[in-house]
Amino acid sequence: MPPCSRRSRPRSYRRPRSMSSSQGLIQLPPREYTNNHPAGGRRLQRSALMLELRRQMPTKPSGGTTVREIFRNLLRRKLRSTLTISGIVIGIFALTTMGSLAEHFNSLLDIGVRYAGATIPVQAPPEQQGALLPLTKQGEIARVQGVAAVHPTYQVPAKPGGSAIQLGAPDLITNQQTGAEQYGLPAPNFAVGRDLAPGQQGEIVLGPTIAGDLGTRTGDTVALPVKPPGAREDFVSHPFKVVGVLTKNGQTDTFGYVSDADARLLLADTLSPTVRSAIDVNTVAQGFAVFPAKGTSLAQMDAIADRVNAQVSGVHAQKPSELVASFKSASTTFTAVFTGAAILALIIGGLSVVNTMIMAVSERIREIGLKKAVGAHTGQIMREYMLEAAVIGALGGLVGYALGLGLTTLLDVLGASSNLDIFLVTPRLTAIALGFAIGMATLAGIVPALRAARLDPVTALRSL
Repeated sequence: MPPCSRRSRPRSYRRPRSMSSSQGLIQLPPREYTNNHPAGGRRLQRSALMLELRRQMPTKPSGGTTVREIFRNLLRRKLRSTLTISGIVIGIFALTTMGSLAEHFNSLLDIGVRYAGATIPVQAPPEQQGALLPLTKQGEIARVQGVAAVHPTYQVPAKPGGSAIQLGAPDLITNQQTGAEQYGLPAPNFAVGRDLAPGQQGEIVLGPTIAGDLGTRTGDTVALPVKPPGAREDFVSHPFKVVGVLTKNGQTDTFGYVSDADARLLLADTLSPTVRSAIDVNTVAQGFAVFPAKGTSLAQMDAIADRVNAQVSGVHAQKPSELVASFKSASTTFTAVFTGAAILALIIGGLSVVNTMIMAVSERIREIGLKKAVGAHTGQIMREYMLEAAVIGALGGLVGYALGLGLTTLLDVLGASSNLDIFLVTPRLTAIALGFAIGMATLAGIVPALRAARLDPVTALRSL
């Protein structure tokens, strides 16, 4: 019997349809129609479709998405995926560079806070700023209640006449505060060499940064201060033997430490001939470092500073709490910079991920419908799209972090000769950058994932 012509086929007849999937060709059943009960016909259509799809699927849904599937989905639209990842790269790059800058300055400020919390600086009154103090004040300050020790302080530049615009701490020569570690300051740690010999002149201990700037090693002799171009004819440099180089700690890196006698000799060279002839540098100091007993609280140190100001004339003791407050204020500024970089990363990366995942859901409606028709649960669909968003975030985060790390390292290397070590990439920053990228992308993928998970399978398959 010849096949029925198209016109002679019964109304209930429908050519069998087919649909491809990742597991082969699936034959869809013909639509069933019930003339008298259209609603019942739709129910029959839905039931037949679902039963036939589940019967023909060779395997059950695994409930998981492989990495290969995720990358295959990303490679479907290479340009769009690249642009999305680039948005995250820009944000994490900004977060890494600005964050490393903030981390460096915050580390310096933390060191300043620790030092300020262990000593009380005493100098000339503000109206006599820069004036020298007689060493007799040392004994007067030592008699104040709560004071455990008093050391005179001297400080001169290692490179006078340097650039007026300088990033980072300048190289300085100061006298060593012998025994300060017993009052709460950290003991010096030596990378190479030894400490100054008691009572020995002509020796110097260098921090790692100033040692690199001067190009010296342990055992070398260096002339300090360094004679600048165009110096006066009476400029004097003194030879010092480098006996030790300290480990890098952010506090002593740019300092050279000499004995009190050598520090006074260097101080005399910085004075004008008139002042030098009028005073004996062996009887004066630029200031004093006052050490309370170890374990003294900040409030108690403020009280000691008040007593010094009240009982000793011609000096000004600064409250440690004021120094700590100024350091914390500066730290807040750098933290705000870091937060701004994080917000920038959130805006740029988050919007790009949301846009990409919404487009991915729109393009893969049929695939979603097929997966739900053969038994994939709502949670499985959500996990698939959120995992895809997390992979996008991880890729962008890794590339952005690598670029930021490379740039900051390069700038530090190039600026090492000019003492421009201004970046610090810490494990905390690394964890924040990568965790932020993945977390932000995953959160941005929630809305598209919900949209995909809530799709009705029959409605999705009607788009075939």
